[in-house]
Amino acid sequence: MKKQPLEDAVPTPQNFYFKLWRAKQAIGKVAKNSKNPHFKSSYADINAIIAEVEPVLLEHNLLLLQPIENGFVKTYIIDAETGENVCSEMKLPEILDPQKIGSAVTYFRRYTLQSLLSLQAVDDDANLSSEAVKTQGNLISDERFQKALEAIERGDAKKTDLAKFQLTEVQQAKLNEI
Repeated sequence: MKKQPLEDAVPTPQNFYFKLWRAKQAIGKVAKNSKNPHFKSSYADINAIIAEVEPVLLEHNLLLLQPIENGFVKTYIIDAETGENVCSEMKLPEILDPQKIGSAVTYFRRYTLQSLLSLQAVDDDANLSSEAVKTQGNLISDERFQKALEAIERGDAKKTDLAKFQLTEVQQAKLNEI
C-alpha cells in the first residue's frame, strides 16, 4: 500500500479563514526593496508587498482591495466565492496638501496590508506619519472653533489667535466671513 502524504490526508475545508491561513503560509517574508535615508533603514514599499502578496491571495480565490472610504484608507481581503472579508483601516489626517495626503495614503495602504496579514514590518518612515500626527494635533474642534468665533465677534479675541491652528476649509471660510 502506497503511503499518502500527510498534507493530502488532512481535511481541507474551504472556508474563508482556512483560505487566508493557507495564503499566509505561502506568503512568507516580504523582501525589503527600498531605503529610507533619513533613518538609514530598509523597508518593503507598497508595490513590493502587493507583488508578493496578491498572486498568492488570488491562488486562494482571495481578492485584495484598498479603497479610500469616508476618510479612511481600508484594506480588504475578500473571499471571491463567498463574499466573506476582513478589513484593516486607518483614518487619514485632515491635510490639504495633495502631495502630503498622497504620501499618507501610500503609507497607510502599506501598513493596513502589513497589519492585516501580520507581515514582518520595519518602522522605516515613521517621520512621515509623525508629521501627519503633528498636523492633526493643530486642528481645532468645531465646538472650540465656534466658541472662538463668538469671542472674536464679541471683541474678546482676535482672528490672529486662531493662527496657531490648522483650519479646515469650512472653518477658514467661516473665519473669512467675519
